[in-house]
Amino acid sequence: MACVNAAHANVAFFIPHRGCPHRCSFCDQRAISGEGQALTPEDVAEQLKAAFSRDLNPDTTEIAFFGGSFTCLPPREMEGFLQAAFPYVQSGKCRGIRVSTRPDGISKPILDLLSRYGVTAIELGAQSLDDKVLQINRRGHTAEDVRTALEEIRRYPGNPFSLGLQIMTGLPGEDEKSRELTQKAALSIHPDTLRLYPTVVIRGTELARWMQEGDYCPPNLEKTVSFAAPMLEQYEKAGIRVIRAGLHASRELEAEMLGGAYHPAFRELCQSELFRQKLEKSLAGQPKGKGILTVHPRFVSIAIGQKRKNLLWAEGQGYPLKIRTDETLEPGNFTLDFEN
Repeated sequence: MACVNAAHANVAFFIPHRGCPHRCSFCDQRAISGEGQALTPEDVAEQLKAAFSRDLNPDTTEIAFFGGSFTCLPPREMEGFLQAAFPYVQSGKCRGIRVSTRPDGISKPILDLLSRYGVTAIELGAQSLDDKVLQINRRGHTAEDVRTALEEIRRYPGNPFSLGLQIMTGLPGEDEKSRELTQKAALSIHPDTLRLYPTVVIRGTELARWMQEGDYCPPNLEKTVSFAAPMLEQYEKAGIRVIRAGLHASRELEAEMLGGAYHPAFRELCQSELFRQKLEKSLAGQPKGKGILTVHPRFVSIAIGQKRKNLLWAEGQGYPLKIRTDETLEPGNFTLDFEN
């Protein structure tokens, strides 16, 4: 079934594992996406008709194919999906089509086909830009394959494609040096958009077997947030639009998850940790005592933290804080005032 996501204006279709020439260590797309029966071009045509019977904004709406390696599908099947979607691009009912694929699934003939059928955004599932991590997790491609694909997309005549990158953190083989390598490379690539995913161990995957045999211990939620928060901050400071941080919530994923870092509000956890770090710097050297923390109304939950984590932390440091709001403050900024 098509997923109409108002937040990102996507009419999204999931094609779990379809086109994937490899089964990566972490992957069970059916659990991640919540999709079961295989999708057909006829299904897409029918569901698009229903989706576009609603009042969707053509300036922001995209048709998206996620969950597999779209450009590695058999050519007739890939073209069938595109033929079902293209009339909505031609008629101006949406701004384009978004697809996700593997870095080694990009070539000039593939880009010709995508361009012909109105594809405007390509997301590459790189996951890591460290060859050691890619090999351990059976990705079947190298970091150089990612760069080659990016160059191929960017030099395509007319520059019709927005470029997206998908990165994971917490994979087997990853360490601080590896994270820094991937972060530096991703910043250098400077995609238009980025998705940042924590590693989650799903029943039936190689990761699950490695975890059960004691060969892999997935970082927990708190640890992963400590990795991901500065990554999120650096990407956003560089002007890269992070369109997703954390996995989409689904009952199937929650039922099949054995370990790792899943939370339906993962991005907010990262933002809250970044806020706590800024608060910590502001409190440094301040005489202990009660204070007033003033933030923009939309930033209250991030400032407080999940289960009041940030306020409890500040109180533990000797700074009991009350929250006030001020609409004139920029979201993310704050003021601190202390009682005499």
